[in-house]
Amino acid sequence: MKDDGPTHTDWDVQALRSAIDSAGVALWTWIIENDEFVMDARGFELWDISPDTVLTFEHLSAQVHPADRDRVRTAFMATRVIEGQFEIDFRILTSASDVRWISARGQGSNGDTAAGKMSGIFLDVTGRKQAEEGHELLAGEMSHRVKNLLALASGLTTITSRTTETKEEMAKQLTQRLTALGRAHDLVRPLPNGQGSAALLGDLFSVLLAPYDEIGAFAGRIRVAVPRMGIGEKAATSLALVIHELATNSLKYGALSSEQGLLDISGSTVEENVEILWSEQGGPEIPSRSPEGYGSKLLHRTVSGHLGGSIAHEWTAGGVVVTLTMRVSDLTH
Repeated sequence: MKDDGPTHTDWDVQALRSAIDSAGVALWTWIIENDEFVMDARGFELWDISPDTVLTFEHLSAQVHPADRDRVRTAFMATRVIEGQFEIDFRILTSASDVRWISARGQGSNGDTAAGKMSGIFLDVTGRKQAEEGHELLAGEMSHRVKNLLALASGLTTITSRTTETKEEMAKQLTQRLTALGRAHDLVRPLPNGQGSAALLGDLFSVLLAPYDEIGAFAGRIRVAVPRMGIGEKAATSLALVIHELATNSLKYGALSSEQGLLDISGSTVEENVEILWSEQGGPEIPSRSPEGYGSKLLHRTVSGHLGGSIAHEWTAGGVVVTLTMRVSDLTH
């Protein structure tokens, strides 16, 4: 008898198997009467279980994440009496204690219940779940940042209105302060290996002071040499305000107001603190220390309250040395 080769049905089965393998789908059957749970090779691989293991539903559900276990058991039990399709996403724990997201899909009361068995598929949806969690975190972070910026903008508006006499002067100072905050936020970026978000301390100073060091003869008069360390988002925002206030004062009264003026910023770590020296030379002589204004109050409040540190001034002929002492732990937040 002539062999006509594979039948149409054979090709259908092969095509279905190929499609299932390509989609990463695992097939399962739950034999309700004796609680036996049967899976194909992909299922054992997905659940990180040896293919020689004799499975029961209880054995398999023990590998479900404890927070999801009762929900999964309830959903599977319900399929015995509820008609229609069902789908449930849950976490499992692999032998390496890694968390993997599984989506179980099947048909409840689909005719096989009379024979005492249920069938369905498993899908690995870990990538999708991680992306969803990432989107939720990003949305929460954006909401948090916007609220913080609105609160800062409100506070800066109040402070600036008290220190200026004309609306033009207020608009100029407020714009400069808000721009400083914007530059600080531009620097904040994710660090590798889940270390959070940070700006480098040296980058923060260099970027915020760059506008004062780019004009002709003034170029090269600002030098920055500080420890290489990451600054968290909250600390970067606060430190940006401090840098802006110090630079503004220097431009009005100190070294940056003179073509011969020099600004040297250095730093070192001392035990649990980082110490920054803001040293100005070559500026106009200041006969006496000016009374403390709102700008000075902003400096002290920001350094002591937000950065957990202190600020001190030492006035000299033609200059000033400002010492910033801050806790390293507070700078990383």
